[in-house]
Amino acid sequence: MDNNLLIIVLAVATLALVIGFALWQRARVANAKKDPRRSSFTEQHGGAPRPNRPGTEH
Repeated sequence: MDNNLLIIVLAVATLALVIGFALWQRARVANAKKDPRRSSFTEQHGGAPRPNRPGTEH
């Protein structure tokens, strides 16, 4: 096998493995949360910032 072709095959295989691993981990998190939606982080966060602690104003 030509080296140039081998590099391309290894790069594509690595990318496929990384994507597969990411999808597998995402499915595990969804099963653990018992919620197939993406993430509840954006639903529970993103409100108004909390006030500064006393004595920390600049």
